[in-house]
Amino acid sequence: MPASATPSPATSAAASVSVEVVTERSAWDHEVNGLGGHPLQLWGWGELKSAGAWTAHRLRITSGGRTAGLAQVLERPLPAQFKALAYVPRGPVVAHLDGANTMRAVFGVGDSATRDLVTNAMTDWARENIGGVGITIEPDWPVGTQTSLPNRRYAPNPVLYPSTLILDLRKSEDELMAAMSKKTRQYIRKSQREDLEFREVTSAREIDACLAIYHATAERAGFGLHSDSYYHLVKTALGSASPIFAAFARSSDGGPYDRPVSFVWFAASNTTSFELYGGMNDDGMNLRANYGLKWHAICAMKERGVIRYDVNGLLNDGISNFKRGFAKHEDELVGSIDVPFSRWYSTWNNALPTAKKVVRKLRGGH
Repeated sequence: MPASATPSPATSAAASVSVEVVTERSAWDHEVNGLGGHPLQLWGWGELKSAGAWTAHRLRITSGGRTAGLAQVLERPLPAQFKALAYVPRGPVVAHLDGANTMRAVFGVGDSATRDLVTNAMTDWARENIGGVGITIEPDWPVGTQTSLPNRRYAPNPVLYPSTLILDLRKSEDELMAAMSKKTRQYIRKSQREDLEFREVTSAREIDACLAIYHATAERAGFGLHSDSYYHLVKTALGSASPIFAAFARSSDGGPYDRPVSFVWFAASNTTSFELYGGMNDDGMNLRANYGLKWHAICAMKERGVIRYDVNGLLNDGISNFKRGFAKHEDELVGSIDVPFSRWYSTWNNALPTAKKVVRKLRGGH
């Protein structure tokens, strides 16, 4: 058994399938990245959530001595008879053990048999070791991806939105630009002609300035925020896996470009970048800074070697319309899957306002 893992009492009915709890960060992130996993499955995201009400469990599922998949399972205690809830954000990450060389193997989707093995082993482990009302799984898999998971059902209270837009960064910059709407291309060029500098945020002071923009954006759009300390913890927990980019204007005296007017904040694995937060102030709106900034971020992620750029959800709102201008397609993921563990599952989802409060809090910080 690897030194970075401890044995779990949960073992599949098949003698060759086992679940190990990984306890070493570098080993975990290496495997998540190696299997094309989503950034919300990286160790740092679990550390962020563990600073609050959650506990992170990192599971390695093996079959015949080979890693079949990985799952970062978040556990949250619940009141009274409900006991606990298990949640897997954009996971599990599944290997392609059938040997087929397909693009689905790159993004942790896996082959059908391995997917069934991993989801069932992960769910059995959560049932035995966490229990409570059940487990919610939100995989990073395209709609139509199947998994044979007994008693599964679509979750009535999803956390992450299944409708999104994912750019393929293997395409050239010219191809990516050609797929945009005419207005988006025009506004990108307009903002690039303005007296702005697009670059990565590099200091705590610059993060604070971006958070001031975020507060103004939230007030304007009517959504809630965490405390500023939470967002600083995002950066601390994820480190280089959480790049922030901003459009900077000059200081009022015409000095250096040190005043952000728009920002976009990511979680990023080796294969996938995922927009977490973003906003702009009045100057940013007048300069259309968010257009040039998003294009800068797309190019920066492409240069980084990332091959998927996920805008993190599409709704029927102005922000989503802005996102839609960057491509002619939309993407649909499989959505939220629930597996109940107790008779209290339906009561938890249907009757308790606490359930929706937990989901809203999760969605606010993903």
